[in-house]
Amino acid sequence: MKLLDQKTAIITGASRGIGRGIALTFAQNGCAVAFTYSSSTAAAEQLETELKALGVNAKGYQSNAADFEAAQQLVEDVMADFGQIDILINNAGITKDNLLMRMGEADFDSVININLKSVFNMTKAVQRTFLKQRHGSLIHMSSVVGVKGNAGQANYAASKAGIIGFSKSIALELGSRNIRSNVIAPGFIETEMTDKLAEDVVQSWRDGIPLKRGGQPEDVANACVFLASNLSNYITGQVLHVDGGMLT
Repeated sequence: MKLLDQKTAIITGASRGIGRGIALTFAQNGCAVAFTYSSSTAAAEQLETELKALGVNAKGYQSNAADFEAAQQLVEDVMADFGQIDILINNAGITKDNLLMRMGEADFDSVININLKSVFNMTKAVQRTFLKQRHGSLIHMSSVVGVKGNAGQANYAASKAGIIGFSKSIALELGSRNIRSNVIAPGFIETEMTDKLAEDVVQSWRDGIPLKRGGQPEDVANACVFLASNLSNYITGQVLHVDGGMLT
């Protein structure tokens, strides 16, 4: 039996990068996958095809998690299409990096809305379903930057630190109903976004990591599998660092 057999997950922002890695790894572990994307229709269709080829039910939804009503509608649509929701992975996120002196209000607001308010929206939307069935696993994607900060990323760090405080509070609120809320804080994960960086820049990052390599989306996905599965039934309110030892 696979670790996520007979479970259904919603994964936000899954058409590429870490979200895509999570979706594929969940499908390999027997999980039905409902995922969202913002604009990459071709990438979403490709992912849906790959997930179904792994033998699970899968569907992509073009939806903006930063929109409260859209999040409510998404959960209704997933329940209609899949009949159940057992796991929510709040993965949608963006960066708009700049030093504070150059950061505009719009760049601050958009990062907070997409990275942090989306977590509120989606968790609020799925809460009723989880309460009704008296179980559920909430997994929120933060970052090492949300723990230690980073120059030029005040907006991003604020959003990712906020996710940690939100998750710990929800763990306290919903624990008595067998609903768990945990955070994953990835470090330097090599995706198509980092592929655009110069090789010497990437290597300098690797050299500063105790394990001497960048992480892969699968490294984050495997941690998500653990927190989504029954292996972690007695774990809630925690922050799991998937960073190769960056914060050690």
